[in-house]
Amino acid sequence: MKPDRRRTKRLTALAIAAIGTIIAPELGPAHAQSAAGHPEWPGKGQLFVGTCYQPIDRSPAQIRQDIAIMKAAGFKMVRMGDLSWDSFEPQEGHFTFEWFDHVLDQMQAAGIKVILDIPGQPAPIWMHKHYPGVDIVNQDGARIHPASRYWDNISDPDYRGLARRLAEQMLKRYAQHPAVIAVGYDNEVGNGQMSYSEADRQRFVAWLQHKYGSIANLNQAWATQRWSRRVNNWDEVDLPYGNGPGPNERNLDLRRYWSDDTIGALKDLEAARKQFAPNLPTVSNFWPTAPTKGFDYLRSWDQVSTYGAQGFYPGDPLGAAFEVAMNRAGHDTPVWFNEFTAGGGGYYGTPGRSRMWAYFGLINHAETFLAWTFNSHIGGEEQAIFGLVDHDGRPSWKVDEFGQIAREFAKLQGLGFPRYQAPQVAVAFSYQTYWLTSPPPGPNTMKEYYKANYQEQATLAFKPLFEDNIDAAVIDIGHDPIDKYKLVLLPSAYLMDRETADAVRRYVASGGTVVMTGYSAKVDETGKWFDTPLPGRLTDVFGVRTNEFYRSEQPLKVSFGGQVLVGTDPYYEVLEPSTAKPLAMFTNTPKQSPAITINQYGKGNAIYLATAAQSAFIDPLIRSLYGKVGIERGPVTQHGVVARVVDGRTLYVNTNNAPATVEVAGAKKDVLTGASYSRKIALAPYGVALVQ
Repeated sequence: MKPDRRRTKRLTALAIAAIGTIIAPELGPAHAQSAAGHPEWPGKGQLFVGTCYQPIDRSPAQIRQDIAIMKAAGFKMVRMGDLSWDSFEPQEGHFTFEWFDHVLDQMQAAGIKVILDIPGQPAPIWMHKHYPGVDIVNQDGARIHPASRYWDNISDPDYRGLARRLAEQMLKRYAQHPAVIAVGYDNEVGNGQMSYSEADRQRFVAWLQHKYGSIANLNQAWATQRWSRRVNNWDEVDLPYGNGPGPNERNLDLRRYWSDDTIGALKDLEAARKQFAPNLPTVSNFWPTAPTKGFDYLRSWDQVSTYGAQGFYPGDPLGAAFEVAMNRAGHDTPVWFNEFTAGGGGYYGTPGRSRMWAYFGLINHAETFLAWTFNSHIGGEEQAIFGLVDHDGRPSWKVDEFGQIAREFAKLQGLGFPRYQAPQVAVAFSYQTYWLTSPPPGPNTMKEYYKANYQEQATLAFKPLFEDNIDAAVIDIGHDPIDKYKLVLLPSAYLMDRETADAVRRYVASGGTVVMTGYSAKVDETGKWFDTPLPGRLTDVFGVRTNEFYRSEQPLKVSFGGQVLVGTDPYYEVLEPSTAKPLAMFTNTPKQSPAITINQYGKGNAIYLATAAQSAFIDPLIRSLYGKVGIERGPVTQHGVVARVVDGRTLYVNTNNAPATVEVAGAKKDVLTGASYSRKIALAPYGVALVQ
């Protein structure tokens, strides 16, 4: 579908007006106070076990029975309201809250607190019928009706106004309800589809005008001289194809635009909360890594959330810990699992698995665990995701397991849980690098150069810390201060913008230690390669030039610490030291160049690993730094057992579905069971122990 250029001037004016909500100023000091943790709010320092509950699926009699089951199990919290817009507003402007009032009152009577989830997505069918701008137009120009959830164009001004109105109505009604303890926004926001209507194009153009100021600056940023792609005026700018093909620079700005749009929608709701419910913290299970759109959570967490939160559906423990750290971001508050695996390990679940993951969550700063979901769904898209209660209304064994978690966690309050300990190490993660290194289909030499998986690279840098039971933050260091960390890791930091480079430079000059790996600092904030020696903007800090790179036909071998290490990833860079000194050497590459260098810059040290982040090299490198930078290693455990010392007691969690043994000094007693141990602790499959 070709854009109608005759409507350009009118649509541009509308787009510029609408874009103000996307590029709105950041929230002021009032939100900074709330983001510090709501020290006055009544739930601080508690552990909450409960469930996600959707009363729209249940009759009044079933609701009474359900709440009785929750109360008997010792549940302390539910999340309600999500996915239910047309139950609150069945017709435009006609609000029906009485049914929800009754449920809230029953929850209060049962001693159960409620996260009030503002159901901004999916939008009701009536909205799509009355406001066609809410429909998604795909990149082929076809309008698609909302056949699946989250097929809503949240950039549309009509959607934004109606979502804000819904939030205001709900917050005005429920902000002071004694059961309501927190507010959530737009279940899994970040999911959804990019839209390609003419109005969307105009909003994108307005965003570009604000970002670049002139066509000349846009042409320079997008390198439009390549392949004869110059644009002469704003009317010639098209929306890049999110599903390909298209150049990196334009695709990067497309992802940034949709990210800012999502953040703008969340700011609308946050403004409503600040106006009508400033007494409540905000906690939402965002989905910033959603492949269809996503958003830059690590550069916006402090504008839209009080607590890091997520839907917790873990696979492997390492990946789970990394994702929890990503969602905690720079918060100094605990993590909330607004959705939590109810059994997992299969459609019906595996006994003991949820309890294990709950204790795993405690180690990783969590304080809220809400099973998805309470009742198994009779219809819809998730009929085969089984909840705590079976389809016939009978409680399954999972109710008993979550009841056990609730009873045990009630004992742990006051024993150092939830954990508030500050991490010692920061691992850098950039959504902009994440987008840029995952280009859309089509001709693109990026795919030949960057054959790694960026999130996997970051996770591998996180891995030795995870295995050594050391807390680590996952942050965007171009956004969050890093001076408090003893060590900062930059795995595959492909895009090096000025904010990140300046942060690294200041940190090292002031005495910090940074480790950066291959693939780093190749492109600037526009996505174009630096025309300077690499690593771009940081060559002097690291004291090396890294422009030359290869892929070895043989496994890379590195001499480090008196040992020869054998790698698994063939990519390597030829380091040309200027002021840096070699710490390790390649032994089987043609030039036998340095594999690791260290450069003193100011009072600190900048270390460069000339390969992709891989365990064979980065694990011993990071471990060699513990004593030098003062990092305290956690309890020593076998593979699959995670542990932390909390207020003088040690919590062990066996993530393996097999027995495990932990060696300890002297006699120990399990706070949870009263069992006594001498020199060894035997952990059952998925078993836990809190010993003193």
